[in-house]
Amino acid sequence: MRTVRYHPAAETEMIEAAQYYELQHKDLGKRFLVSIQEAIQKIQINPLLYPIIHHDVRRALTKTFPFGILFRICNDQIVIMAVMHLQRNPDYWEKR
Repeated sequence: MRTVRYHPAAETEMIEAAQYYELQHKDLGKRFLVSIQEAIQKIQINPLLYPIIHHDVRRALTKTFPFGILFRICNDQIVIMAVMHLQRNPDYWEKR
């Protein structure tokens, strides 16, 4: 199974989203992080299952939350480029 590495901005997005959800309701931020982790585990199992959305970047959707995980397959690693709310401008991450 490939290892996972986060682009620093993607990790920041994920933490900020979890903090936001936690402020909305106790343990909602934790549930958000679990949802992200479940999606990443599925990516690790079969990264080619997910559609390419831009050049070599693929997108996996979370089950419960309106977020997409944008990632690249780089040799033996999965590089998470963005943890993106689906209502956000879809091009904001492209310079990473």
